[in-house]
Parts: sequence; C-alpha cells; structure tokens
Amino acid sequence: MNETNTPQAGPAYTANPGGRKLSAGWQIVGIIAELLITAAIICGLYVAWLFWWTGVQSEHEQAQTRTAATSSWTQPAESDGTTAVAKAQAGDPPVEPTSANEGELVAEVYIPRFGNQWVRNIVQGTSLEQLNKHGMGHYEESQMPGQIGNFAFAGHRAGYGSPLADINLLQKGDAVIIRTQDYWYVYRYTRHLVVLPTETEVVASNPDSPGSAPTKRMLTMTTCNPRYSTPTHRWIAYAEFAYWAKVSDGIPAELAGDGASGSVSFSSTPKQSVASQLDSLEPVVQWALIVYAVLFVAAAIVWRWPVRRAIREGRRQKPDASIYGGIARLQPGVLPVRIILLALLAVAATAALFQWVYPWAASTIPALQQMSNYVAV
Repeated sequence: MNETNTPQAGPAYTANPGGRKLSAGWQIVGIIAELLITAAIICGLYVAWLFWWTGVQSEHEQAQTRTAATSSWTQPAESDGTTAVAKAQAGDPPVEPTSANEGELVAEVYIPRFGNQWVRNIVQGTSLEQLNKHGMGHYEESQMPGQIGNFAFAGHRAGYGSPLADINLLQKGDAVIIRTQDYWYVYRYTRHLVVLPTETEVVASNPDSPGSAPTKRMLTMTTCNPRYSTPTHRWIAYAEFAYWAKVSDGIPAELAGDGASGSVSFSSTPKQSVASQLDSLEPVVQWALIVYAVLFVAAAIVWRWPVRRAIREGRRQKPDASIYGGIARLQPGVLPVRIILLALLAVAATAALFQWVYPWAASTIPALQQMSNYVAV
C-alpha cells in the first residue's frame, strides 16, 4: 500500500498545558484588580508630582529669576583663590532694598543648618503663585532686611521645592543669613511657635506687642503645619539680628569653611539639576509618542503580531480577559520591541499626567486643592 509523505500537523501548544481558563466571574474580578492597581499607580504618581515635580518647576523658576536679577549684584571678594570672609560691621545696617514690586527678587536666604550651600529666593508677595513659583515670599506689610521691625517671609513645607521642610531642625543660635544686592544680614534663630492661620500678629512689626512700635530688628519665617496633611496650623520661626556685612568684603563667617578661607562659591548662573532645565513636559510627551509611532510601524512591517498569530493558530492558549494583557498583545514585534513600546507609552502617559492632569486636578478638585496648595500659573 502506497503512503504519502505529507507531514502531519503536531499537537497544538498551550502556554499552560492542562490549565483551565478562568470563569467569566473571575476574569471580571481580575479586571477590577487591574483597575485598582492602576488607580494606586496614579495616586502614587500624584504624590511624586506634588513632592518632586513641583519642586523641579520651582527650581527652574528660581534659577531663571536669580540669573536675571543678580547679574548686576556685587560679588563676594576673593583672597588667595578662595572666597574671603567679610568683616562684621558695627552700627545700624543699611536697608536694602527699600521697596519691591510683586514677584521681584527681594533677597536670598542661606540657612547652614539645612545643608552646605542651601539657598533659596525670597520674592515680594506671599500669594500661592509667588510661593509655588519662586520658593519663598516676603510679606509686603512687613519690614525689609536691615530695617527696625520684622522682616517676615513664608514658604512651603511640602511640595514646590519644600524650602522650609526642615524648619523643625533649627536650634537656638543657628544663623539665618539674608543676602541682598550689596549686603549680608545675619540673624540668629531664637524660638518657634505653632499658631492658627488667623493669628496674623506673628508677622507684625512687633509680634511680642502688636500695635506697639518695634524696637529691634528681627526675622520671621512662616510655613504650614503639619507637614504632610491638611495644614491646620502655621509653624512660626523667629530670629534676631546679629550683624551685617558688605558683600564686596566677602561672605559671612557662618558660610565659610575652616579658618579664614571660604568654601562657599557664588555665581549668577547657579547649577541646576537636569530635570529642572525643562520648563515643560510637553516635548517629552510629543517625542515619546513620535518614537512610539515610528517603532510601532517598523515592527508591524518586519514582525507583524507574533503573539496574536500564535493564539489564532492554536500554538498558544487563548488568554483570559485582561486590560494590561490586551494592551501588550496590541504591540507588534518580538518581545524586546514590545517592551520598548510599552515603556514609551508609560513615559508619555506619566508625562501627560504631570503636565496636564495633575495640575488640573489639584486646582479643581476641592480636596486636592486644599491638600496641595496648587494654583495654575
């Protein structure tokens, strides 16, 4: 008897031999679980946006402001290649600046307790727009640096760079140093209070006796309390004037290194992190989608959809219903290419959340607005 030599088809391959598909009910449970995981990821990314990305944006704005405003500022003197230590001046300090418009740079503040070379901008005005963009804002009704009375300014404790995140670490006698165009004003931390937001007398010219004429020079920093939840109170930190110095003479001893040689450098073009050099994530979204589209088309031409083809041909078990699995199966190409495509989608989605969705939510949804202190600027 003649036999044909036609090869016989082998048995269909399944990824899970002997396994059974989940029932419709369990598949629905799986989809709900994926939705909950997605919601958790979105919430986690919101926290990252609030505590990291808003700080990156604030750093960008502060660098832009400082570069534009301090290019004409006096630079500290140098001695033998290192920054000189300025002589403490006696007598009444000069007042600088005497006035400022909202959003203008009033001064820079250095607090050694918060870290070597820690510095933040202080601009005129305490609106959320100014605090969110520029770091810290000067209470317009309070005095200027060097003036008798109370030089008071506010800053966030969480998010937007968190300039006063470590205010609770201050110890009595710590230096709080203000730099203006030509002068240094050195204050020493004395004490703190926790008050209600309505107790505005803490930033009065004489907070110890509101309504009375001030008799000394002091500094007040205000921020939210508690740090990581709805700010029901305000943390108030007081400091009193110690001495002043000329920027042209160098830097205060509190900012210097060992002995008489300073270790702190000052520049009109401060260093920025890589991320803070971006003023928008829109280009990230655009380029991620462009690269994704090009790679998607190329993979579809070269490899098509091998996973879906294997399912159709019975070489792979038909999968259970899944949101993430469905998205993965929509990607063409071999496994490494599909991973890259999914990563590009994740980058584009995350950048879009940071650029548009989270700012909208924080400025529109009451609970998030209260928690984040966000305003669109």
